[in-house]
Amino acid sequence: MKNVLLMLLLIVAVVMIVLGAQASILPPALTGVGFILIALLFYNKKH
Repeated sequence: MKNVLLMLLLIVAVVMIVLGAQASILPPALTGVGFILIALLFYNKKH
């Protein structure tokens, strides 16, 4: 279950980064980067 949530978090992060880059707006891209950092922390806590 945690793997599925990690994958969804990473997918949302990538989508937000792409949409932020395409529209040239910074907040969604920064939020995407934050989501990736959160996913990495969850992954490291799991192992």
